[in-house]
Amino acid sequence: MRVFDYNKKMENRTESNTPTIEALREERDALKQQNAELTLKLKWFQEQFRLSQKRQFGASSEKTHPEQLTLQLFNEAESESDPNLPEPTVETITYKRKKSQGQRQEKLENLPVEVIDYDLPETEQVCSCCGGALHEMSTEVREELKVIPAQVKVIKHVRHTYACRHCEREAIQTPIVTAKAPNAVFPKSLASPSAMAYVMCQKYLDAQPLYRQEQQFKRLGVTLSRQTLANWMLHGAEHWLSLIYDRMKTHLVARDLLHADELC
Repeated sequence: MRVFDYNKKMENRTESNTPTIEALREERDALKQQNAELTLKLKWFQEQFRLSQKRQFGASSEKTHPEQLTLQLFNEAESESDPNLPEPTVETITYKRKKSQGQRQEKLENLPVEVIDYDLPETEQVCSCCGGALHEMSTEVREELKVIPAQVKVIKHVRHTYACRHCEREAIQTPIVTAKAPNAVFPKSLASPSAMAYVMCQKYLDAQPLYRQEQQFKRLGVTLSRQTLANWMLHGAEHWLSLIYDRMKTHLVARDLLHADELC
């Protein structure tokens, strides 16, 4: 920044005992310019001091770890995988201990089980040494988890109507009977109870926005706009969940104090 030579202006002033108006104006302008430049410098130094204090005493969570700069976001599985690492045989809590023998079965006992048997064909159940018949000696069991992705299918509700042929021929009136069927959860729409509950759970339990659910349904072969999904949720909340909401509200307002993570 350029700083005016204030001492030079003072020397010009001392040459005559009575300074002129032009000299005073120049002196005033020089002082204003110098004051503005010094003010900018002061602000710059204050900002540098503030940043220095923040770096030194600020929260450590704001610091970027050096490994984050080289993290492969899209190849995390490949970068973290180590095929030579053996599968763990102990679980770490606050100390190491051997797993109990029945712990895996306790984790899987509530899941449905599908059994696939692998038998030798009768033509191969022959001893390769003497040609005698083979018998089953033992079995080897291997368990694995099978994940079935979400599936979408169309449910057609067909109501059959019945009439009496005798009355159609002989009687004046013919009684007509129609089979009962459950009412639609959302009339004139494709919404079913399971579909509506799925969208709500995805939205409020798994924090899945509607635009992502729209893309998910598209991958499943169904075109459902986020506006349609929003209509389903609002209809379900107003017509099906309002009773639960009113009941909960009755209990809540009866309390003097409440503690909750979020407000409805």
